Amino acid sequence: MATMDESASAKRWLPLEANPDVMNQFLWGLGLPENEAECCDVYGLDEELLEMVPKPVLAVLFLYPLTSKTEEERLQQENEKKEYSPRVYFTKQTVGNACGTVGLLHALGNITSEIKLTEGSFFDRFFKATANMDPLQRAAFLENDREMEVAHSIAATAGDTEASVNVDTHFICFACVDGELYELDGRKSGPISHGQSSPNTLLKDAAKVIQGMIQNNPGSLKFNVMAISKKSGDGN
Repeated sequence: MATMDESASAKRWLPLEANPDVMNQFLWGLGLPENEAECCDVYGLDEELLEMVPKPVLAVLFLYPLTSKTEEERLQQENEKKEYSPRVYFTKQTVGNACGTVGLLHALGNITSEIKLTEGSFFDRFFKATANMDPLQRAAFLENDREMEVAHSIAATAGDTEASVNVDTHFICFACVDGELYELDGRKSGPISHGQSSPNTLLKDAAKVIQGMIQNNPGSLKFNVMAISKKSGDGN
């Protein structure tokens, strides 16, 4: 199923594990300061469990299974071209299994006003270099970026489960831009708006969309939700 990452190239990476520790080492190592933000587990989608997630939540990552049903939905969405805010940072995904990295790039690319990346770091250079590119140019830039490939590879082998090239799950990101909740999926032709949202309601709004996606695939257990939360200024 991983070959569904539309790609003219045969380049495939090992997939990232849905594990906050792995994600954090990856993010912090490439230029997100440790005291700025961190990735954490979302243990459930009901209100009580959402309340336990450290706030404010800047972005939400969702891992879900690729099935014939999700593919059908994706193709349907491709036919419904929608406008989106030019302020949304979006990139296509052309490298197989790079969805975890693309999800994190979508998260950071849409919260640059909320976080301060280390100057001169990989992420700082990447977002400056790709700022005025279109989604396919950004994908090509990532595909040819050796530093990112190495960092991704190190992170992919740092998890608890043995990494395999053949996976049938996919990461997407949810972010709030200009008061709208956007689903950012590098396998789709553009961002998908899920209506009004705000930084305060981002987690709840994303949880509603995620619940709908889970209900559409009742036979699968391969779901995982993580949040990228801003660290509080008191060092907690």
